[in-house]
Amino acid sequence: MGAASSVPENSIHEFTVKDSKGKDVDLSIYKGKVVLVVNVASKCGFTNFNYPKLAELHGKYRAKGFEILAFPCNQFLYQEPESSEKVEEFACTRFNAEYPIFQKIRVNGPKAAPLYKFLKAKKGGFCGSRIKWNFTKFLVDKEGRVIGRYGPSTSPLSIVGDIQKALNAQ
Repeated sequence: MGAASSVPENSIHEFTVKDSKGKDVDLSIYKGKVVLVVNVASKCGFTNFNYPKLAELHGKYRAKGFEILAFPCNQFLYQEPESSEKVEEFACTRFNAEYPIFQKIRVNGPKAAPLYKFLKAKKGGFCGSRIKWNFTKFLVDKEGRVIGRYGPSTSPLSIVGDIQKALNAQ
């Protein structure tokens, strides 16, 4: 996993990211919630597979303290060429996404977003610490700790058991 495994942060709640319009969002607002962090793209083969299931998952568990944080990324075959605001419009109108869509970021390489450096350091995957493709998912507990990592082909609905377990944890 290399240098990515040494990060000073212990929780996603220590990060500030930008929303789709460029406004700062302190992730500490998600303290006490179970969060699924996903890198998304509108022109990916996994788009139609993941977005509807993410919306369904969010609709079912939001009132129980579950949130999805979507981060557009254009690093994989340039499958997210649109602006962050257009990505938000696309996800909300085509897939009824009611969860936040953030500013487009990089998830791999030296210019990877600090949040993603943290996520990868805490949970490696099939490609070590690298993100394999769009729609890689990280499950985060109420304290902001990474408790699961799931690949692009893993259906969001197939991780319901892990989400319920995290929601029920004291």
